[in-house]
Amino acid sequence: MIVLVGASASGKTEVAKMLAKKYKIVKMITTTTRAMRANEVDGRDYFFITCEEFQRRIKAKRFVEHTVYNGNFYGSGKDQIGVNKCIVVDPTGLKAFIALKEEDVKTFLLEACEKTRYERMIMRGDLPEYALNRIEHDRVEFAPYKLAKTDFTIETELYTIEEVADLIYQQYQQSIKKHSR
Repeated sequence: MIVLVGASASGKTEVAKMLAKKYKIVKMITTTTRAMRANEVDGRDYFFITCEEFQRRIKAKRFVEHTVYNGNFYGSGKDQIGVNKCIVVDPTGLKAFIALKEEDVKTFLLEACEKTRYERMIMRGDLPEYALNRIEHDRVEFAPYKLAKTDFTIETELYTIEEVADLIYQQYQQSIKKHSR
């Protein structure tokens, strides 16, 4: 399983899309209690469940990690972990996946300087004040003392999205081959 972590606009989501397109790496489907939006499909975009069911699953320790965001629960189910899957997580989620000590779970930190990340946010249509707020927030969330050590680090501003995906896939495949011997 590929676990991607990085500050805002470091390239995580675009790399995950490229991994899916080029290498058929499947996005890990997470679980939520929020209402399904138009065009979303249960089991494709998220697993949509009730708060009561989510609480039962927490008690049964069925999540790698879970959080509350905007009053809704979100969680990564242990049953979704697998080879050739990918998930984008925050620093807390990273620590939870590392704690699993699964040989087939490989973690990747995607980094880019603040200037590059700001430019990417503006190019994707974010308002300048939102972009600046995200950068300020990420200075705290991704401070070295808060971030667990990943298996690999990639400076995304040195490569195209496709090249980053290629690097991740190659490192992931080599790492899995080592553990399967």
